[in-house]
Amino acid sequence: MASSYYQEMQEVFRNNNKSREFPAHSAKVHSVAWSCDGKRLASGSFDKTASVFVLEKDRLVKENNYRGHGDSVDQLCWHPTNPDLFVTASGDKTIRIWDVRTTKCMATVSTKGENINICWSPDGQTIAVGNKDDVVTFIDAKTHRPRAEEQFKFEVNEISWNNDNDMFFLTNGNGCINILSYPELKLIQSINAHPSNCICIKFDPTGKYFATGSADALVSLWDVEELVCVRCFSRLDWPVRTLSFSHDGKMLASASEDHFIDIAEVETGEKLWEIQCESPTFTVAWHPKRPLLAYACDDKEGKYDSNREAGTVKLFGLPNDS
Repeated sequence: MASSYYQEMQEVFRNNNKSREFPAHSAKVHSVAWSCDGKRLASGSFDKTASVFVLEKDRLVKENNYRGHGDSVDQLCWHPTNPDLFVTASGDKTIRIWDVRTTKCMATVSTKGENINICWSPDGQTIAVGNKDDVVTFIDAKTHRPRAEEQFKFEVNEISWNNDNDMFFLTNGNGCINILSYPELKLIQSINAHPSNCICIKFDPTGKYFATGSADALVSLWDVEELVCVRCFSRLDWPVRTLSFSHDGKMLASASEDHFIDIAEVETGEKLWEIQCESPTFTVAWHPKRPLLAYACDDKEGKYDSNREAGTVKLFGLPNDS
């Protein structure tokens, strides 16, 4: 028996399953993220820049391109409550904080290595950045000075605070989720989540669950309080690269090298919808207020010159008649 939410969302997507693409970069897009108010979408690219779009009714309008990094922008995220600030992590051994009002770089913070992961604490006070040498640096968001630095003895993949800001989670190459107290950074628990590399982690906005994605192509849903696995989603065949919960916490998008993005109903694990793609997906992000999904794939330009990367950002959930 399908839930009423399931039926309601199926109806929404039946009428709104159009995807549109928007030129963003001159090379592949690694990361997309929405500002907390949902008015802007930022994208980070292999072309060493970030782009910011403004969401107008049914389309993204490019507002600005942010230059300054000397290497690929691998991940970015917005301030949790200030819709004007976002931060980028780059292979150039810096992070940069940008302000969309002035369109300028507010701060450049030098770090020890090539940065691949970044997240902003829910209270807005700290930015955590992880590098290729498995060092995580905690940076004061106001003074831009490092507060703490941790070298891990395992391959660190994605990092995230819990919604309450008192625990810090790392997914690692051995398939574990390591949970540290925050700000003390003492190991509370290590969970053997997957038999293979645990790649990504996301917390649902309601604070009830978090989800992990792994190289064994499984998405696992975890109870935040109990730290137990509640259910698994197994419709993908390739390592899960990216996850996103919808604003109400009821849908979970997951993607990989499979040529579709899976949209699951969180409470049942049922497939609500799938978005067809022509190539592997690098990043997905639900809008913070509406059933719109931003994503980016490893698309190539044109049929003849198949080596050129397209660098487009896509938006799913638009009205069929738009």
